[in-house]
Amino acid sequence: MELIDIGCNLAHDSFDADRTEVLERAREADVVQMVVTGASEDGSLAAMELARAHPGELFATCGVHPHHASDFTVETENLMQQLAIHDEVRAVGETGLDWFKEFSPRERQLEGFLWHLDLARRLDKPVVIHCRDAHEDTVRCVRQFPGVRGVMHCYTFGPDELAPYLEAGLYISFSGVVTYPKNDANRAAAAIVPEDRLLVETDCPFLAPQGHRGKRNEPALVRTVLERVAEVRGAGLEELARATSANAARLFGLSPLVDVPSPGGGSAR
Repeated sequence: MELIDIGCNLAHDSFDADRTEVLERAREADVVQMVVTGASEDGSLAAMELARAHPGELFATCGVHPHHASDFTVETENLMQQLAIHDEVRAVGETGLDWFKEFSPRERQLEGFLWHLDLARRLDKPVVIHCRDAHEDTVRCVRQFPGVRGVMHCYTFGPDELAPYLEAGLYISFSGVVTYPKNDANRAAAAIVPEDRLLVETDCPFLAPQGHRGKRNEPALVRTVLERVAEVRGAGLEELARATSANAARLFGLSPLVDVPSPGGGSAR
């Protein structure tokens, strides 16, 4: 079984002391590839460096999270455009809208989101979209860029909000949120997303799945997410692992999957 974590913040400083061990645990859990999220200027640079250090295993995105939209400048645009053309960088983002915390004004978030959507479409690279309490505005922005490829990262809504994202051709990615006891609506959404649009992620070090809450999340735990999604879909774990990994490979251009060193030598496969 081969798993792909399509959203992990491995450049986060909480991994500085044991990043090598974190990657070893991921391999032991059959996580063969990971997309490292860039959510700021420094974070995007660090994500690309990690991808360069682990070719074929780690891949990067570049973008500015809506929390940091106030820091988005012409210089930021230039940097993101320079990063996005590199082969190690497989997607634009994380970008989007967050009306829950509003660490940046809505106007700046909207400007940044639209800029990322435009860049993704111009480069024909997928966009990684963050949406919290901003469903209608997110849909409105996405509809301005027909044909843009991408994923609703860490989807937290229920089935009622799915249609416009699926109609736009976007993939839907579930995280540890799907395991939380009170999130029946999110599980209902996970049960009905078409198999060829389904993805899984950790969003580590955040959103550790049930049973690990209060602790640092890490890519090895994407298996726990997949197990819960498989349960609500009535699907076999290996069957769903094949489907979600094929989807990730198709969206991010990760195929073919490659051998990576296992902790004891040899192959993790």
